[in-house]
Amino acid sequence: MPTFTIHEAKTNLSKLIARARAGEDIVIARGKQPVVRLQPLEEQKPRRVFGALKGKLSVPDTFFEPLPEDELKRWWGEAD
Repeated sequence: MPTFTIHEAKTNLSKLIARARAGEDIVIARGKQPVVRLQPLEEQKPRRVFGALKGKLSVPDTFFEPLPEDELKRWWGEAD
């Protein structure tokens, strides 16, 4: 685990952030005493919004009608 002084960390912060995002643990020390560890935040998944597609999709009335016999046979692998 590489250790950098506060001065080195301030000078190379963007490089250290890139290394941390790549999975490397970075320690920042005050003098010789380690004080913090630089690590990436876990990316948060976007929250799902209930009803976000309301009014944007439509299902035709024919969707709920029974399938024809030949279509049912194909679904069950019984086609000729």
